[in-house]
Amino acid sequence: MKTKARKIAIAGATGMVGQAFLRLLEENFFQDAEIILLASKKSKGKKVKFRTKEYIIEDLSEYDFTGTDLALFSAGASVSAEFAPKAVSQGCVVVDNSSCFRYEEDIPLIVPEVNGKLVLDYQLPGIIANPNCSTIQMLVALKPIHDAFNIKRIDVTTLQAVSGTGKEATEELLSQLDSYHGSTEQKSDIYAKQIANNVLPHCDIFEDNRYTKEENKLVKETHKILDSKIQVTATCVRVPVLNGHSESIHIKTEKSLTEEAVLDVLKSAPGLSINYANDEGDYPTAATDADGDYLVHVGRIRRDLWSDKRINMWVVADNLLKGAALNSIQIAEEIFE
Repeated sequence: MKTKARKIAIAGATGMVGQAFLRLLEENFFQDAEIILLASKKSKGKKVKFRTKEYIIEDLSEYDFTGTDLALFSAGASVSAEFAPKAVSQGCVVVDNSSCFRYEEDIPLIVPEVNGKLVLDYQLPGIIANPNCSTIQMLVALKPIHDAFNIKRIDVTTLQAVSGTGKEATEELLSQLDSYHGSTEQKSDIYAKQIANNVLPHCDIFEDNRYTKEENKLVKETHKILDSKIQVTATCVRVPVLNGHSESIHIKTEKSLTEEAVLDVLKSAPGLSINYANDEGDYPTAATDADGDYLVHVGRIRRDLWSDKRINMWVVADNLLKGAALNSIQIAEEIFE
């Protein structure tokens, strides 16, 4: 039986995902819960307008989680490593948005539309990990296809907005666009090269296999959440978009499939909005469909030209919402009323 979350703490309340948590809690979720806003010591005492009242930011390092039912963490892996176990030891359920616990064997990695029921058998209080934003939207779109046709391979190219890096990256893009004059290379503090009027096939750091950490996340998280036997390869690209990630996905399946069959399974699946037409109505975009929206949007569904076991699609979602804060809150809804 589900219990109520009467007291919820937001760890990392001043960040972009933290602010997304507050928007969601203000609009639609856990309306009766007491909300506590936590951040680093440098933010202690700051005032935030929330639910028509003024809230004071508290210092995470000083907070006692005793009596707190749920903590939504989005403060970075090192912060989660230190404070999430503390919260659990004091009786609090933690949903963590960082990469800290995603690959721990005994910690569930959850996309509610894909494997949400796993939390029902998980010993609480404990830590539940929220996947990477790119993984979440891809797997919401691919889970119904995998169930029907058994996906054998995924080739994905992501086009990721700067909000995925954080507030400073967003500010840097806006600053570079504002001062852009022709071909002069601009100073970049956040990315390896300027992001304005540019695309960078470089999300996160490069690892030993010559793939970036972001690309390797898609492989590892797909294996943990969906199916360890699926072959996955990814190219992750940072693009000069403020918010909303896009993905071009090509899949190979065990069973033959058609566009119509794929449409049937997608239209009946949770969390999706489907575009299918012969004109500009065939595709969603980050700015016009995903930004600020709760759903994962799928379009450009088209059969492969050479095989009846391959299909292509285009997937967009709000990386701060479904890719982070909303997915975390949906995980919490699996546990609490």
